[in-house]
Amino acid sequence: MIKTVIFDFDGTIADTLPRILQLYNKYASDFGLNKITSPDAEFLRGKSTLEIIKWFGITAIKLPALAVKIRKELNSSITSIKIFPGIKELIKKLKSKKYKLGVLTSNSVENVVKFLKKYRIDSFDFIISEPSLLGKAKAIKNLINNQKLNKDKTIYIGDEVRDIDACKENGIKVISVTWGFNTKYILQKNNPDFLAGNPAKILKILSI
Repeated sequence: MIKTVIFDFDGTIADTLPRILQLYNKYASDFGLNKITSPDAEFLRGKSTLEIIKWFGITAIKLPALAVKIRKELNSSITSIKIFPGIKELIKKLKSKKYKLGVLTSNSVENVVKFLKKYRIDSFDFIISEPSLLGKAKAIKNLINNQKLNKDKTIYIGDEVRDIDACKENGIKVISVTWGFNTKYILQKNNPDFLAGNPAKILKILSI
């Protein structure tokens, strides 16, 4: 039986992706990168993180600097970001059933806290930031150790292929949601334990 539910933030709880795209295009030229068009964005939804980085041609040095700039500016507009329909109700239901709830995100803790406060959500037991786009597996491993979690009783909810890979590497189950960044097709192709097209399906998966 699952006791701990860990959420991704961007693309799973908060619909930050359109704003992140705007900010990327704002700073792209500063890093010698091309702007992303709407067709480009849709194309990239069907790619893994490594494929996306390769497509951009961005170096390991530029990527963290660009991500920091985007996260910092996102802070000023985070309260204008919409929460995905049904997510607040899902979180409230899980909390009422005494699940331990957490957030693991590449966004900043400050941004997540500010967003959750806006929507009056105070249900999370921990919020952890892992800025590296490629460091999720290690972050999950550290989280499991630091929070003393039982892997068999822990599940992760995310919207990207890298979430699936990181969970498999750590031996925990993962629910992939189809309303975020990666498409349903590529998520299915990478074999998550469960696939959810709406928050109500997550309740069914957890048999609540």
